[in-house]
This record gives sequence, C-alpha cells and structure tokens, in this order.
Amino acid sequence: MTWAPGSRAVRDRDYVARVRRYRPSALLPLIARASATYALSWRQSPYRKYLPWALADAARVSLACGNEYHRKDATDTDLLRILDMYSQLEDPYLYEHDNDRDALARFLLRAAGEQMIYQEPVFQELARAAAMLTQTAGTREARCLRPGWEEELLGTSLSHYVGIAQLLWVSAISCAGRFDPTSLEAPGAERICAEIPATTILSVAEKHFVTDTAAFRQANEQARITTDPLLRRYEYNPLRTTPLVKGYGPGLLAPVNHLIPAKASPLGIYYTGVAKFGGAFAQDLGDLFEAYVGRQLGLLPDATVLPEIAYGQNQALSVDWIVITEELVLLVEVKSVRPTAHLRLANERRGDELQRMLGRAYEQINHTAALIASGRKEFAVVPTDRPVHGLIVTMEPFHIVNAPLQRPLLPATTVPITVCSISELEDMVTITDTPVGRLLLERAADAQRSTYALREALSGHTHARNAVLDAGWNSYPWRHAAAGQAPSESAGAAL
Repeated sequence: MTWAPGSRAVRDRDYVARVRRYRPSALLPLIARASATYALSWRQSPYRKYLPWALADAARVSLACGNEYHRKDATDTDLLRILDMYSQLEDPYLYEHDNDRDALARFLLRAAGEQMIYQEPVFQELARAAAMLTQTAGTREARCLRPGWEEELLGTSLSHYVGIAQLLWVSAISCAGRFDPTSLEAPGAERICAEIPATTILSVAEKHFVTDTAAFRQANEQARITTDPLLRRYEYNPLRTTPLVKGYGPGLLAPVNHLIPAKASPLGIYYTGVAKFGGAFAQDLGDLFEAYVGRQLGLLPDATVLPEIAYGQNQALSVDWIVITEELVLLVEVKSVRPTAHLRLANERRGDELQRMLGRAYEQINHTAALIASGRKEFAVVPTDRPVHGLIVTMEPFHIVNAPLQRPLLPATTVPITVCSISELEDMVTITDTPVGRLLLERAADAQRSTYALREALSGHTHARNAVLDAGWNSYPWRHAAAGQAPSESAGAAL
C-alpha cells in the first residue's frame, strides 16, 4: 500500500468528522488490533503513525462521538488516514508568538503529557505497587490502608489485582486487543484459575477495568475543562480509568493495551482509592511513598541514609531524607504529587500549580542546607566538608521541570536541585559502575545536562537488580515469569 501523508495542519473538527465517518463497531476493533500488533514496536510501525496516544485519541473520539447509523465500515487504510490526520492536527504553538520562549514551554508540556505517560517502564510500575503498598511500613497511623483495605477497595488482594491486570494485558496483546471471559473455561485455563479463581478475575475486571459507551461518554464530558478545539486531544482520556470496553464484539475490547497495566500501578490505585475513600487515602499513600523512597535510598552502597531531623523548640522538621556519600550530601524531599490538568494543558494556571505542588519542596531543601551550613547542633552528624545537592522525588514524572523553560517558575535556591520521578530514583540507586555522588556532581557541573531529566544521566551505566522491586514482583501470581521481560516472552508464556 502506498501512502502520501498530507502537508498542511489539520483542523480538529475535520479530524473528528473523519473518525465519525465510521461505525465504532468497525473502527474500535481495528484500533485495538493495531494496538496489539504494535504493542512493543510502535516506534517501528508503518510511517510511525500507530502511536499509543494517537490510537487512544481515535478510540476516544469514536466512543464519545461515533454513531452506528448511516456510517461506513472502516478499513486498515481508513485507520491509517485517521492516524495521519492526528499527527498533523493544529497546535496552539502555531499561534502563540507573543512570547516564543513561553510558547515553546507550553508546547513541550503538552507534548510530554500526551506522549510520555505511555512510556513508563511497566515492570517498575507494577512491581512498585506491592513494594510500596504491601511491603513498606508507614510512619503514621493509617486511616484507610489498614488490614482488609485491599479487599474492600479492589475486591481481592493486591497480588491478585495486579495479576488480573497482567492477565488482561497479555490477552489483549496476544488476542488482537480482546479478552474473552469464556477463555477461562477452555482447556489449559486450569493453571490460571488455580492461581486466581475465574469468578474473581471476572468480577474484578468488571468492577475496575470495564466501561460501556454510555458510561464512557459521561466520563469524557465530566473530564473536560476547556472548549478550545486546539486543546481537546490533550484532555484526560477516560480509557485511562477503564481501559476495557464491552459491547463491541465478543468479550472485552482493549482499544489501547498500554493503559491496562497502568490501572494497577500505584498511581492507578491512588485514583481508585481517592474515588472511594477521599483525601484520607491520599494521605495514607503519601506516608507510604515517603517511606518507600527511604527504602530505595537504602539500596545505595556506601551511603548513610538519615530520616528527617527535628530541630528547635517547635520541633520543626528538615527534609524527608538526608543521604551522606563520600562525594556529597544529598537532601531528599518527597512529594506524592502528580501533574494536574492545568499543567497537561499548559494553560495560564500552570505556574501557580507548579508552585503549589513543588515550591515548598525547593524551600525546604534550601532551608535544610542553610541549617547544615550554620553548624546547628541537631545536624552535627551531617558533614559540612562536601557539596550539598537537593533531590525532589515525585510519584509521577513532571516533564521538563528541570529545564530553563520551567525552572524560573519555582523558587531560587543556593544549592542545585533536581526533580525526578520515583522510576528514575529506582534506576539511580542500582548503578554499579560509578558512585552516585560523583554522577550527580558531574551532571550538575554541566550547564546543559543539568537541565535534562535525571534519566538522561543514568543511561549508559551498568545496573544491579533493584531488590525492592524484585520483592514486589515476586509477590504476584505469575512470579515464575521472568521479571522485566516483554509480556509475550514472560507473562504470556506463563499464561
């Protein structure tokens, strides 16, 4: 098939109209099959058009706006044309010329929020769920995360919940984007049902992973915060909450299989918990996240890790963790926050939102550094003969936050500070070919590299296994599958 992509920007209304030409019952299975075909190779897909976020948006438009009546059946060529139009959609960046620097920052924020959420390492995302939520002890009395919380919230144990997500994910990849409940009655399914009963698999899937057209449309409408057609595709996609759809052929359809494991990640469980328990669940999870970061820091060889230090008559607290290495002192502040819709859309509130979520962390690191430098007695155990750096660890990546386009929106400090995601920290603590302190010093000394995401400085190094993540992974039903392998090579073989 020859293909000649267009050369001009596409209006969103024309793109939506193109999607609406086709019956959802015909187009959605094509999207799901394409997602399964290129689940692990979308970068090498034809014309590099079969991108997870492009498929997710086409599925959203079809579900939210599609119609079965007086519409056409879609073909593979039709889907490719839709994806090509998506790649050429008009962007606000084309019109934001009053401040080119600010316009570039807005463009990068939107693009990162649109694309990078589909590129988090699945092994870490899933292993972290158990490692943090069931294998880490908090420091405060929990209000929601008490014995029995897993069954109350998830309808089963966390181990089984993640195992169900793995099963649904592997099925979607290997079965053209579908999970057929009757497959649990087929020969060979006894191995699966011996680990997790079929009734549990089906009830949990129905409760947490499945939606239908009416419910999707309602959720999509409630999620919208702008009527600007240029920003529509950057809005929250309800498929992230319910990645499986019923009513489109046999069994359950997964328009974009990448969204299934995300549902069982700590972030996915966070949203499920907050929806049921409210802010108390978020506070409990925040406490566990802080303790979990301490467990990860404890993997650093030849480092002393100190918890927060109380000082003064009012017993004020320092940063959450202080790491002492031979090369430097690292002040670590933990923030269980995630980018809001205002950051994803890069609207006029993004600066205030960034300051609200991360500003206090910058100030806390700067203040703790000053206390150490002043020789205050409570900090006598912390050496003053080496550089001091700051690290802010977040539950979800804050893209381009270290870049000059974003850094001026946050407080100025006297010590270098880097924002990193928990995934980056999990990688950093396993480096074996160079001391982490030296790596951070070299990165900070480079005016350009110091503005990149921390992950860039970690590439090219050798890493050990992360024992904390491995323990989390090994608590799941399919633990005999090789940890970290592609699903078709590991969990797929086991299932």
